[in-house]
Amino acid sequence: VQLVESGGGLVQPGGSLRLSCAASGFTFSRYAMKWYRQAPGKERDFVAVISNGSGSTNYADIVKGRFTISRDNAKNTVYLQMNSLKPEDTAVYYCYTKLYFNNYWGQGTQVTVSS
Repeated sequence: VQLVESGGGLVQPGGSLRLSCAASGFTFSRYAMKWYRQAPGKERDFVAVISNGSGSTNYADIVKGRFTISRDNAKNTVYLQMNSLKPEDTAVYYCYTKLYFNNYWGQGTQVTVSS
C-alpha cells in the first residue's frame, strides 16, 4: 500500500489549493479515505473523510464550508480542495486509509498560509 500526497505549497490568506493523494497497492474504490493535518507542536487532527461506494463525506467543523473532499476511483486518487485558506490552516496534510486492522499514511505535504 502506498499513498503519495502532492499539491501543497505557500498561499496567501484567502487563497486556494488542491491537494491530491495517489493510492496504489490496494483496491482503492473499496475503502474510505481520509485527510488529516498536523500543525507544528500540535497533534494530528482529522480534516475530512469520503466513503467508498456512495462517496458520502464528512468534515471537521473548522473546515466545513471551505474544504471539499472528493475521489476519482478511475485514477485511484483522493483530493482535498481548500478554499478561503487561513493562516491557522498551516500544517502538514496527510492522506490516510485503513485496510482491515492496518493504518496507512502518506508522507504528507506542507501547506503554508501566509502573506
